[in-house]
Amino acid sequence: MAKPGTNSTKVVDVADSYAVRLMQHLVVPTFVIDPKRRVVIWNRACERLTGVAASEVIGTSKHWQAFYKTKRPCLADLVALDRPEQLPEFYPEYAARGHNGLGFSAENWCVMPKLGNELYLAIDAGPIHDEAGNLIAVVETLRDLTDQKRAEMALKELATKDGLTGLSNRRAFDQMLIAEWARAQRTQKPMALLFVDVDHFKLFNDCHGHQTGDECLRAVAGVVSRHAVRPLDLASRYGGEEFALILPEMDCDTACAVAEDIRTAVTGLRIAHGADGAGDHVTLSVGVASHIPGEADGGPDRLLGAADEALYAAKRLGRNRVISAERLLAEFAGPGREPATGRIARKSA
Repeated sequence: MAKPGTNSTKVVDVADSYAVRLMQHLVVPTFVIDPKRRVVIWNRACERLTGVAASEVIGTSKHWQAFYKTKRPCLADLVALDRPEQLPEFYPEYAARGHNGLGFSAENWCVMPKLGNELYLAIDAGPIHDEAGNLIAVVETLRDLTDQKRAEMALKELATKDGLTGLSNRRAFDQMLIAEWARAQRTQKPMALLFVDVDHFKLFNDCHGHQTGDECLRAVAGVVSRHAVRPLDLASRYGGEEFALILPEMDCDTACAVAEDIRTAVTGLRIAHGADGAGDHVTLSVGVASHIPGEADGGPDRLLGAADEALYAAKRLGRNRVISAERLLAEFAGPGREPATGRIARKSA
């Protein structure tokens, strides 16, 4: 005669066994950890996704090694520890679906050390509790969104890049200018802006044709971009034959040195010009402004206007030169000359 409870125990064992087999054959990459954060299930889809065999992680807490080079918690670990406050530390995109209840969702890039390539994964991790409310396991499922993410990044790049030169476009320039101006207001450090204009470019196009004009612009863009060397520097095509360079945390003298390097480098390319009214080779005029935003300053219009005035002065003074806003009055001062302070700047944020 069967002992009391034997049938019910057998039913539970069969159900558990069936659940484990089902999870092993799921097409969705899945692993399960116990309350001590040791792996108890690592299904075949997870093996294929990570390149890590179940035998390497079952019974251990080394599941992080399938996704990262340095030790850090996976999403399932944060659920097991009930640490929603740590989500921002480890995931750029996340959602906490309930305090120790429904679990967490997140997305991030994983380096996949075993495979040697990066994957962008969407991750869901949820707790399993017994009837008494005690945590008995955490299930983590993974979805490979790499292709979608790269397509999204490519579209975003198209939206912020100039098609001809590959530099950032006007839209990206405007966004970065506002962001860096706000940061300069917080840090009280100078912010420099360069406007770079190709001299007599209309004459160049008329003389050499638009295809050669495009090649000229790409060559100038290459020089400008090589001088955006720091992480927050931004080289952009502002419009037509005009380029802009945002240089955070840079004073006027240093910015002028950068501008002179750009002007000299383009002269060194010796791009033939020769149109009537222009020189033998393509040259640049550059306007420079640098400013520490004060409490009275609103947006970056003051910086834009100053750099624009400096560029206008460089053109008026004969082109092929660098003029800074700080030296603008001195450049225009002299017998019979009036400073160009009354002109309305044509640029605004």
